[in-house]
Amino acid sequence: MGFRHFLEQLDGNRELVRIKKEVSTEFEMAGFIDAVKEKPIFFERVKEGDIPVVAGLVSSRGLVAEALDIEESNLMKELSNAIKEPFPIPEVVKGGECQQVIEKNVDLTRLPIMRYTEKDGGKYVASAIAIVKDPELGRNMCFHRLMLMDPKRFVARIVEGRGTDTAFKKSGGELEVAFCIGNSTAVLLAASTSLPKGVDELGMANALEKTKLVKCQTVDLEVPRDSEIVLEGVITKERAPEGPFLDLTGIPDKVRLQPVVEISCVTTRKDPIYQTILAGRKEHRVLMGMPKEPTIFNEVNKVCKCTNVHITEGGCSWLHAIVQIIKKSPDDGKKAIKAAFEGHGSLKHCIIVDNDINIYDPNDVEWAIATRFQANKGAVIMPNQRGSSLDPSGDLTEGKKATTCKMGIDATIPLIQTGKGFKKKEYKKVNLESVS
Repeated sequence: MGFRHFLEQLDGNRELVRIKKEVSTEFEMAGFIDAVKEKPIFFERVKEGDIPVVAGLVSSRGLVAEALDIEESNLMKELSNAIKEPFPIPEVVKGGECQQVIEKNVDLTRLPIMRYTEKDGGKYVASAIAIVKDPELGRNMCFHRLMLMDPKRFVARIVEGRGTDTAFKKSGGELEVAFCIGNSTAVLLAASTSLPKGVDELGMANALEKTKLVKCQTVDLEVPRDSEIVLEGVITKERAPEGPFLDLTGIPDKVRLQPVVEISCVTTRKDPIYQTILAGRKEHRVLMGMPKEPTIFNEVNKVCKCTNVHITEGGCSWLHAIVQIIKKSPDDGKKAIKAAFEGHGSLKHCIIVDNDINIYDPNDVEWAIATRFQANKGAVIMPNQRGSSLDPSGDLTEGKKATTCKMGIDATIPLIQTGKGFKKKEYKKVNLESVS
């Protein structure tokens, strides 16, 4: 369901924490979001402006399932299907809620842009999806954090070699961009998903739920018609220091020279709501990690029967995965390890378990390692692999791509068994009411 519809449903179900007192975007708002453990929260009065702020809408798997109107147990299947078949391409319609107000006299300081911690390099937009067009590959949608420079400019963190960066390098100096704030859960998940080059992420959003688009006012781009706020502009050749800011691990990222973005037009709803997330916390992790589960799931299913995947919160929702399979041949576990790393290139460690293990219970997973794994037989160690820049223990030498040592653990039951068994014995079930 759309952003507004979901917000109304949460409010009606009393799942939305409403803060009526005036709250500052300088550290205080982030403190409130953290204090309620990122439950859906709505700030009615913002000290620095008249636009209310909401957070916590995608802070759990349950909330994601509720927003998509599907059972939580079906999340993997629905996301997997939307990744495999991201169609049809969304319809472009005339006019939309996001263009009820058009402001070409840009003043970004009117937005409730937050400063999260004392370490921040400036005020940050952490929840904006970016839409650009690659001259060869077409439309691309993803997330970029934005650090406010002045009333008309941001400096954007644009990861080298990814979609926006490659499109910019082909553009000849300037690349049109639209940043959308306040989006449906379907759009947020699609923007977080790394689809093959040339595949439109908005098609994935449309596969999850009907998503209509509208043409921008000043740039040749299309955006979700029901976004709350759209910032139209260009990515320029100019560079400026960006950072520090908390990354997915909760550790402050370093300062880099990054592209400056000039905003030429702001369009909004009549009474917009600004959406934010806490960097390095639940929403950030759900949006980063959950879309990688179906990509691993789809790859592993190419080599053996995979039933579920969990990107763990303890692994920063990025570096660790638990993969559940139905083992039919002795080397299925090691095949699954290799496929898992194919499905998520930044994955550092993965654990393969059988279908009787609860992959959401770390004690059950650890039990499988303790009772079903022998390091000399089930460990797969892969040194000097492409790693993640988010891993501070990897080789992050300036000027070269991050490298790391990856490891897979096959904690599945050996098909040829000797000695003791490998499964727990359950006690007889009794009815306590019969003895009361």
